[in-house]
Amino acid sequence: MRTLDNARDTCDRLHPGLCKALDAIPFAERESPGDGGSAVIDLFRRHDGVGLLVPTEYGGHAADPVEAVQVMRALGSYSPSLAAGTAMHHFTAAMLFSLAETAGRLTDAQNAVLADVVPGRRLMASGWSEGRTAQNILAPTVNARPTEGGYLLSGAKKPCSLARSMDLLTASTALPGPNGAPGLALALVPADSPGISVHPFWGNEVLAAAESDEVRLEDVFVPEDLLVTTTEDDPTRLDDLQTAGFVWFELIISSCYAGAAAALVEEVLRRGRGPSTERAQLAVRSEAAFALLEGAARAVRDGLAGEEAVAAVLVARYAAQESMAAVADQALELLGGMDFIQSSDHSRLARAVRPLAFHPPSRVAAAEPLLGWFAGGSLELA
Repeated sequence: MRTLDNARDTCDRLHPGLCKALDAIPFAERESPGDGGSAVIDLFRRHDGVGLLVPTEYGGHAADPVEAVQVMRALGSYSPSLAAGTAMHHFTAAMLFSLAETAGRLTDAQNAVLADVVPGRRLMASGWSEGRTAQNILAPTVNARPTEGGYLLSGAKKPCSLARSMDLLTASTALPGPNGAPGLALALVPADSPGISVHPFWGNEVLAAAESDEVRLEDVFVPEDLLVTTTEDDPTRLDDLQTAGFVWFELIISSCYAGAAAALVEEVLRRGRGPSTERAQLAVRSEAAFALLEGAARAVRDGLAGEEAVAAVLVARYAAQESMAAVADQALELLGGMDFIQSSDHSRLARAVRPLAFHPPSRVAAAEPLLGWFAGGSLELA
């Protein structure tokens, strides 16, 4: 497929050798965690995958949104687990480095952590509310208790992708505010901090290599200067963080699943399965789904921001989500019963398209805000 080849070319330009290395591993192995952790995540780290959205001054590739969705589509075509797992690293990088662009919005300690991401090939896991489809993407799942020099964090994130390979956990944290009112902070927590533990949680073979297990925090000490909070002179810091993260998250995670759908279509076309009219219909559906995502990414690259950007990526995500589910079903049918009987690879790949529906916000949660936006109001996601 021409556009999928183009996406792989973009991936190869930014991460030379990664596509070839992934392709050399049998699909079943790519999607299995293995005794020593996920082999595909290790390949991603060794091919400098961590730097995709990191600015060049920090040693990264500074990929724009169009390049980013192409890379994630390419990775999703080889390993949906790898794409979905590392999407969490990428959107976290996009959020944090968006603050780093302006002097004074991050502390020296926070900047030092970011400066080591590319040189140290450090993977960042995201401790948000990702397991709950109806909940805000930044809603806290961890609480903080003040102590000398910082805070003690307690709580759990389940599932938490990259749980067994992460070097840094970024967690939305409920922070005691003035007069006892709860506030929000973003904590940067080294993965080897005392009190952090990882426990089995993911029970489905689909996306098993994303390492989406439970991460528990029990009185984990975090210095005050490793918490990103709002201040009197920067009251929109976390709002800006949330908006940037939300737009990047929706684009990146949707493109991961678009890659899995495209891989099925590629196999149907390669084998010439089914009538030409059905193959053409299948390819058109798949291409249209990704064109929506790429178009939204291009608009963001060219300056679309704020609520306009959030609305654009949500429209693209939900439309693509519906199309990709149909593409996966049709591709599996065209590949035929013998293909289904002789190997579980393609049925597993088809099922790997479905979890996009479980990422927040759900269509139900976004329905009223989007209707209000279409009618000329503001877009306020719960």
